[in-house]
Amino acid sequence: MSTLRIDIRVRRGDFRLHAGFELPATGVIAVLGPSGSGKTTLMSAIAGIVKPHDGVIALGDEVFFDSHLKRDLPIEARGCGVVFQDARLFPHLSVEQNLAYGLARCRGRVITQDTAHVIEMLGIGHLTSRRPATLSGGERQRVAIGRALLSQPRLLLLDEPISAVDQSRKGEILPYLERLRDEASIPIVYVSHALDEVLRLADQVVLIADGHCEAAGSAAAVLSAHPVTGERRITVFDGTVLEHDRTIGLTRVSTVVGVVRIPLIDTQVGKRLRLVIEARDVALATAELAGLSIRNRFRATIAGIERLDRSQALVALTSSGGAVTAMLTHDAVADLHLAPGLEVWCLVKSVAVDRVPV
Repeated sequence: MSTLRIDIRVRRGDFRLHAGFELPATGVIAVLGPSGSGKTTLMSAIAGIVKPHDGVIALGDEVFFDSHLKRDLPIEARGCGVVFQDARLFPHLSVEQNLAYGLARCRGRVITQDTAHVIEMLGIGHLTSRRPATLSGGERQRVAIGRALLSQPRLLLLDEPISAVDQSRKGEILPYLERLRDEASIPIVYVSHALDEVLRLADQVVLIADGHCEAAGSAAAVLSAHPVTGERRITVFDGTVLEHDRTIGLTRVSTVVGVVRIPLIDTQVGKRLRLVIEARDVALATAELAGLSIRNRFRATIAGIERLDRSQALVALTSSGGAVTAMLTHDAVADLHLAPGLEVWCLVKSVAVDRVPV
């Protein structure tokens, strides 16, 4: 399987970026972090807009940049399709002409993105005769993505493509981005500071803070192991819908920790589903308990206990290959004699499990 391999150092004024990771070049790789953390700088380095001080950037066997080999492919030779926050469409051209410009820039690359399919996939067929000034923010971004796709890129780079779109419109655009992920068949680097977008779209996550890559790996593993929005701590499980029990209003989802029960949802059996559990909604017990209304119970081993403040502690657990976090009071930790290595029961109410389609 092809990989995206990054190990670079970039200097821009007083800012320093050191990013290093290697991930499968498939699906959506989300680069997540707060404003000013280095996300756009990383994307610009991959595209060739910013030159690193040293290091390596490679997509599969194609080396874009290598400071030791003195190799630095120009932007047009890297074959990256780039979409910025502000779309950057040509205002004097119609949507159809903007898309045609993308196709004209394919520079001899094999045609893998068909114009008719791209237009249908992004839902922009009714816009082709219009000028960018007459489009909504979400429509402009969809056209910009279409133009980038029609340049037949080997890698698509999206820099916070819906951050400037009204909150009410974001929900309308996300389904198109999901279709893009599922149907375009090219790797996508998706830069964002919004956890909800990343939870919905990402297969893998690169976590960046203060110019450093703090973690990289599967979305479930990275988002479960690291705080990503302030002090919010979550556990993420990727699962598959097993069955629906409509008589009691319950859906069962297969995950790495076993079957998780959630309120009934209208999703086809066999479909993927991402489950999100807040650490504050996870309870622990040192023995199996009877007579509880809590539907989800599974065994786990305490990996570590972190003191968060005067009142709360974060308990990190492992269970059947998955990571789980629970937020408890120090009183509960002391009363239950919790310590690393202890095996406990994790308890999660079905109604406390959030569902995200993926």
